[in-house]
Amino acid sequence: MERSERAVRIMPLGDSLTDGYTYFPGSYRVELWRRLTADGHRVDFVGSLANGPAGRGPRAHEGHSGWRIHQLHARIEAWLCRSDPRTVMLLIGTNDIRENDDLPHAPARLSALIDRIRAVKPQCELFVATVPPQSDPVFAEGIRAYNAALAKVVAQKGQHVHLVPVHEALTTADLADGVHLTEDGYSKVAAVWYNALHAVPEALVPLSAGIGK
Repeated sequence: MERSERAVRIMPLGDSLTDGYTYFPGSYRVELWRRLTADGHRVDFVGSLANGPAGRGPRAHEGHSGWRIHQLHARIEAWLCRSDPRTVMLLIGTNDIRENDDLPHAPARLSALIDRIRAVKPQCELFVATVPPQSDPVFAEGIRAYNAALAKVVAQKGQHVHLVPVHEALTTADLADGVHLTEDGYSKVAAVWYNALHAVPEALVPLSAGIGK
């Protein structure tokens, strides 16, 4: 699909929940693009990866299956400079929790990732989602603690960083395998992202070429 300078450049950023994994290729991105374009918005999803159904919207993204917060941080500057997004939608933390990766400091790693995104693209609108539920009760408890800390981190980051309540929109019935989402689950996530973007009109207005670089 050809990109247009008049389109809003949006980077879906995260792990397999952004990629879509094998349960629903294209993740929430397919339904979100449909909703946005139905409203008359011109949208390009941007990133170094691509997947999803052909002919159903831009397929690019930065959803890296199995990745944790520090791995995104290591590559984020290059991705941002290459893709030049107006808006970033970040959903990360599931694998930090599942791999028990120094969980007490996971919110600090998230904070540092947010700061890096803001430093590289200061005019970007950044949306940070809470992590979806999981079936395993041990992981579910870790997610609740992480999400509570995540909300506090986002609240400290200023007017261009926004909390997106993905966790609250889902139940374990929306999980295909206890971790990844069903098609209905991804549709629910798309609706949450859609509402979050519309609550910040600037997020859907393209910046002029060169601004924010």
